[in-house]
This record gives sequence, C-alpha cells and structure tokens, in this order.
Amino acid sequence: MSVIPSKPRYWLKNARVPLSMLQVEDKSIWENRTSEGLCLVDIQVAAGKVAQIVRANSQPIADMVVDVQGGQVWAGFVDVHTHLDKGHIWERTPNLDGTFDSALARVQQDSLQYWQAEDVYRRMAFGLRCSYAHGTQAIRTHIDAFGEQAAISFGVFQQLQQEWANRLVLQAVALVSLDYYLTPEGVKLADLVAEVGGVLGGVAYMNPELEAQLNRVFRLAQERDLALDFHVDETDDPESMCLRKVAEAALRCGFGRQIVCGHCCSLAVQSPEVVAETLALVKEAGIGVVSLPLSNLYLQDRKLGRTPRWRGVTLIQELQEYGIGVTLASDNCRDPFFGFGDHDVLEVFNQGVRVAHLDGLYGESPAMVTKTAADLMGLGNVGRIGVGLAANLVWFKGRSYSELLSRHQCDRVVIRDGIAIDTTLPDYRELD
Repeated sequence: MSVIPSKPRYWLKNARVPLSMLQVEDKSIWENRTSEGLCLVDIQVAAGKVAQIVRANSQPIADMVVDVQGGQVWAGFVDVHTHLDKGHIWERTPNLDGTFDSALARVQQDSLQYWQAEDVYRRMAFGLRCSYAHGTQAIRTHIDAFGEQAAISFGVFQQLQQEWANRLVLQAVALVSLDYYLTPEGVKLADLVAEVGGVLGGVAYMNPELEAQLNRVFRLAQERDLALDFHVDETDDPESMCLRKVAEAALRCGFGRQIVCGHCCSLAVQSPEVVAETLALVKEAGIGVVSLPLSNLYLQDRKLGRTPRWRGVTLIQELQEYGIGVTLASDNCRDPFFGFGDHDVLEVFNQGVRVAHLDGLYGESPAMVTKTAADLMGLGNVGRIGVGLAANLVWFKGRSYSELLSRHQCDRVVIRDGIAIDTTLPDYRELD
C-alpha cells in the first residue's frame, strides 16, 4: 500500500467509504456507490482535517495524490464497551472451565491478589496501545469499583486519560452490582464518578429490590448530571428482563441523559410478544444497546461436555428495525470472561456480521463501530468522515466487504489528524 505523505495537503483517491459514516452535503455522492453501499470518493486532507470530499475522479487534482485503488476508508473506530482494567490477566488467572460463574470468581481472586495501581496501569496502557494501533479513536471502559478498588482504578484511569489526551477519547463507567448504590459507599462512588467526569453504571440482576435499586441509581445520576451505562440480561434465562426494567425506570424518572445497556442476551430467548413490548419501551426511553459478540459467544450456554446450542448475542436486526441505536464492542480481552482478543474493533465487526447474519444488510452496520457508537458516547463529531472533521481514518486494502472480512487486514493504514501512525503492536513479553 502507498505511504501516506507527511505533507499537510494530499488526496486519498478512489476510496470506498461506507455511506453510513459519510457526512456530506452533496447528495450526488451517494449515487456513486456500490451495491453494498460503499461510496466512491476522493478525499482531500489538509492541516489534519478533511478539507473536501468529491465523487471519485470528478475533478482535476493538483496536490499530492495517494491512490487507494478502490480500498475502503473508514472513520476511526469507537469501542463503546470494554473492560481495560481486567485485560490481559489470562496467563496468570485462566478460566479453565470457561463458565460465567468461574469468570466472576477468577477475576475477584486476581483483583484481590494483584490489582494495585502499577499492575492496573501496565495492563490498561497495554490495551490502549493495541486499540490505538488498530485504529480506535474513542473508548469507554467499565471499571470494577467496589470498595478501595474504585480509587485505585479510577486514579489510574485519570492518569491514562491525561497521557492519551491528544490521541484517544477515554470514558470510564463505574461497575458494581446495583445494590451497592443503596449503601453509603455507593453514594461515595457516585461522587467519585462525578469528580472524574465519568458515567454511572453497574450490573442489573432480577431481584425483588431491582426497582428500588434502579430508582436510587437514576436519582444519583440525575443529581450529578451523569449518563448511565448498565450490564443487563447477560444470560439465557427468558425470565431475565432487566432491559425492560431499566427502560421503565428511565420513563418513570423522566431521565434526560443518554442510557446504554450492554449484552441484552435474554432477548434472543424470549417470545416475540415479550420482545415487542420491551423494544417499544427501549425505543421510547431512548436507550442504546451494545452487543458484545466475542464474549457472549464465549460464555453463553457454556456447559462442560457439550456443544452450545445458541449464539448468545442479542437481537441486533430487530433492534435496528425498531430504530434503536445498536452497536458492537469488544468487551473483555484475554481475561477470564474471554480468553482471546486484541482490542481490534474490526475483529468485533467481523464476528458480529457473521454471527448475527448482517452480511447483505451492511447499510448501517459499519456505523455500529463508528458513528452510532460515538453518538452513544456523546461524541457528535467522532466516527464520521466529513468536511471540517479531523482526518482520523483507517485505510484497508479490502475493496468489498467480502475482501475486508475474509482476510486479516494486517496491512491497514491508520491515519490520525492526517498523519499515518506507527501500527506496531506491543509485545506480550512486556506483560511478563
């Protein structure tokens, strides 16, 4: 692939850009697209921003030209649901039976033994370096926040947020079970989240106190003007309806900030009537949904000695049909909840397309890891390619989606503020 020049002005010619992340006033550009919804354009980059977007070969060009040769150019990735604080502990604390309960126990064991500031920093920084090299420009990470761990891990997060300020947008979500917010420690945690400009969140479980727990966390968020992000229904139990309970609480409380719910696996095993009622409430409440295909495939329906019977992911296509913002994200990486991964959002998109049968429906799907994910994070100018926006781009050799998703795009070019970055990944030996 051609080298991106270091000069302040150049053109990316003959690029295929997904329509869902292309922000242009000239709608005729939309007409010049492939059957898969890839628009054929020339992109001018100047002073770190996108200066022009025109139909491919529609006008003479005097500046330096980089011929993309029909390869795809995407906006930088947005990873809206990760667990950087857990990442890369598999080697020392593996989950050998692969079950959800064992993952919980193993992470708790590892955190009690190792999670001091130096250890958390080293692993989180490693994850950020991987994400950045793969082309991610914004990340939201959930942070285990019980007791003293909250101050340790949020302190590390703030340090990394400052160190990466000009390269990555970082957001943090407090992760505790919702009953924690009924305690004085939970109120202190809400104050800490507000101090660091984070997002209030937690894991919702079906229990007799769930409505009271949701009322409390919504009130704490409203008092501090915080957005909310929940783990819900990460199970194959059709009686688990935490997503619906969150939507009902949002409507009951008149909540005005963005709410995101991750996993929502049990939707896939509920009746069509129950699903329709839930999705109507989710739509009315303005809740965004995050599907985590890698971890859900790994954990859901796992029982020793037999093959899993279902895919574990939520109803992505049905959510899209309802007009609900649905995204894909990486979730866990090389920890007891998912023993693999490399913080590569293209891998997440690839897996999501295959598992949820999104091939042939590509239209809005690339936005699930760019524009839509950015919107759920409140980042209105991120995850798009448009005139005046930062030239944060990823150039792939793959021309069609089949080419893009059939071969590892190890030779991708990641462009940040118009300049190609070093995409060398950190060595795992650094974690020894």
